[in-house]
Amino acid sequence: MRALLLFLTLSLVTLLPRPGAAEPLDRAAMEAFVYAPYALGDPLGEKGVWELLNSGGGLAGYAFETELMAPLPGFSGAPLNIFVMLDLDGQFLDVRLIEHNEPIFVSGLGEAPLRGFLEQYSGHAISETMVVGTAYGGGGEGSALVYLDGVTKATASVRIAHESIMAAAREVARERMAGISSGPPAHPDPDHDEALDWAALVAQGIATHKVVSNAEVDALFAGTVWADDDPEATEDPEGAYLDLWMVDLGPASIARAALAPETLEELQRFLAISPDEEPILLIETGRHGLVSPDFVRNTAPDWLSAEQDGLPIALRDADLFVELADGVPAGTAMILRTDRRLGFDPARDWTLKVAAVREHGMFQPEIGRRDLELTHATPERFFLRPGAVETLPPWREAILNRQADLIALCVFLIVLLLAVGPAQNRLAGLRIFTPVRLGILAVMTGFIGFWGQGQLSIVTPLGVLRTALDGGSYAFLLYDPFSLLVWAAAIAGLILWGRGFFCGWLCPFGALQEFASHLGRLLRLPQIEPSPRWDKRLKGLKYVVLAGMIATVFVAPGEIDTVAEIEPFKTAITTHFQRAWPYIAWAAGLIVLSAVLFKGFCRYLCPLGALMAIGGLLRGRDWIARRSECGSPCQLCRVRCRYGAIEKTGKIDYSECFQCLDCVKIHDDPAQCVPLVLAQRARKRPISRGQEVPAE
Repeated sequence: MRALLLFLTLSLVTLLPRPGAAEPLDRAAMEAFVYAPYALGDPLGEKGVWELLNSGGGLAGYAFETELMAPLPGFSGAPLNIFVMLDLDGQFLDVRLIEHNEPIFVSGLGEAPLRGFLEQYSGHAISETMVVGTAYGGGGEGSALVYLDGVTKATASVRIAHESIMAAAREVARERMAGISSGPPAHPDPDHDEALDWAALVAQGIATHKVVSNAEVDALFAGTVWADDDPEATEDPEGAYLDLWMVDLGPASIARAALAPETLEELQRFLAISPDEEPILLIETGRHGLVSPDFVRNTAPDWLSAEQDGLPIALRDADLFVELADGVPAGTAMILRTDRRLGFDPARDWTLKVAAVREHGMFQPEIGRRDLELTHATPERFFLRPGAVETLPPWREAILNRQADLIALCVFLIVLLLAVGPAQNRLAGLRIFTPVRLGILAVMTGFIGFWGQGQLSIVTPLGVLRTALDGGSYAFLLYDPFSLLVWAAAIAGLILWGRGFFCGWLCPFGALQEFASHLGRLLRLPQIEPSPRWDKRLKGLKYVVLAGMIATVFVAPGEIDTVAEIEPFKTAITTHFQRAWPYIAWAAGLIVLSAVLFKGFCRYLCPLGALMAIGGLLRGRDWIARRSECGSPCQLCRVRCRYGAIEKTGKIDYSECFQCLDCVKIHDDPAQCVPLVLAQRARKRPISRGQEVPAE
């Protein structure tokens, strides 16, 4: 059995992931989602897009799945796949779930909330600006935004679903609907430099100006119930209701002419972090004010919207304090931002819509809205327009999306590898070693576990095994580069030290159990210490669990997620205990148990620990120093080892060693190591003839 498990571990180490594209659904699978009077037509390309026909056989729209066009990875590392029916006007006819593996919905909240979220798209169009969330206060009144109710405790997952739907729908619209450009958008040329001031921006049309008088707004509401609901406009018909300047701050020369030096520096710092954002400066000197009283900074402005080529442009407050350059009109100024990766082209005409909003009535007033439009385009000379853009594979997108986390993780892992490797004796010799170890575990649990979602699971190697049997692609490993990097460190640890590096230093749930153990001792709870015979028997259970899970892969692969629930990792780390009560009880019970039985799950039940223990046979050397007196007569390290990883002979059982470094600390401490204590005493007393000093 151990030989078989070792072979599986070697497969995990040696099989290299080969990125591959997902396959689109076949006709039968797609037809199952299409309802009468519509029918599925011919496929269009290889990205899962099909013609949608009406009852007369004419083209009525398009049906498609999102995974191939917008494979945004979710928290499982894999994208959600969603079915969409879109008519020729860009209106959503239907949006339904095809497949997903989001942990919060798999066995946490269940799929019903996710399916309910997707039902909200029907009747809306891609020309509408839809956001996930709710309006603050009365911010939704008269707003151009369409608010989709999110799912409590799963907001991030439904936002990923929303971005997948909108990105795929926009791609279909650009490629299949007439009049919509599908070329790559322009981006500011970093090498273009001009000496400009505000007067030059105005003279060259780089700064666009729009003035709307009170009388003009009154005319827009004439003949409606809101006609007389703006007394200020009636009293001053020639006054400026809207006096708006708009400037694209993406090009550095333009930003330098419009902003004060302090704001320019702040904007440059913002763009260094978010290089794909296009900043738009708005200056309003009239009475409109740009945003409602309920507007919240760093959110989508409720009275402002934009579109290009009939498609909405997502605008959001950049949350920057704005000071203007000399000569720039004074007024209400704000900087908005939009993402060029979603198709916004700053060098072509686009339209800003400013809502004129009126209320009629005192109680539950009726809201009236008229849009004031301003068209703008920044001259092409400030931008570069790339040629054909090749779509990045999903795994590369995943790496780029998490590059900051990956850099921080690399630094953490390198420091940790050096600390518990070449510097382990110095680390173990610290007087405050225990607090330092607990501090490292706390950082690891917070960063790798709760923040990075890098808790490794037996599901991954079982998935590799199943993929090897089916001859599939290993690209799924790369959808979650954060966890893959932790896997790389764990495998390196297997080769250098055995299972200890992962189980003792990189497992967030193992750290929670260790914290619970220290708390239990602090509270002086009675401790359970199995006898050596029972300890050895109980340690064999994890191999039985692992063997059963491997058998499940062959016999009932569809049940692997169910049997994997013996791991409490998903409940405690991935979903933050947001699951049904039996799962919470299991995970919390194991943590509570650790307060009286030191890391009981890790030692006796963990299937991943069993696989790591088998993989530890790859270890190249015995790295824990021993003396001839270890085991006979000295038994101090064995007695102090809470993992039971030291035999009576003094030999280390590396399959059960968690690399806690306690025995390393004892070995190097002249005040604890018995051979060193005896040698020190021998030096202090006179040496009789024929007597020798014990060797160190």
